[in-house]
Amino acid sequence: MTEFHRVTPQFAVAGQLELADIARAADEGFKVLVCNRPEGEDVGQPTEAEIKAAAAAAGLTYRSLPYAGQTPPNVVAETATLLDGTPGPVLAYCRTGKRSIMAWALAEALSGARRPDEIIALAAKAGYDLGGARGALDTLAPRT
Repeated sequence: MTEFHRVTPQFAVAGQLELADIARAADEGFKVLVCNRPEGEDVGQPTEAEIKAAAAAAGLTYRSLPYAGQTPPNVVAETATLLDGTPGPVLAYCRTGKRSIMAWALAEALSGARRPDEIIALAAKAGYDLGGARGALDTLAPRT
């Protein structure tokens, strides 16, 4: 069973999900499942088709925003749009949750939903150190 790390009431991250985790996510009230992990990154990870089918069976909306390395601008923009337009809690996952928390953090800064200090503090409470992303968060955050 994969641990879901609540970042806010509307957003959580996780490491690689097993198929049984998807029904549990729906039972816990999540409405959208976001995959930030490339297909076939590790041997034995469930395929996108398997995850997508399990999400549909559980009544979850599935979005695929995979990437490796630095968070691409299109993933940040799509994450910001998704977070703004989603009617319920979002669970994003990748191998360890780090890519998912980075996409969320950058999207929150870009949209102006939260200031960098709050983003870093929320991530820390969820178990992720985003102190090294301060410069990127400051750059993306709207000036007040």
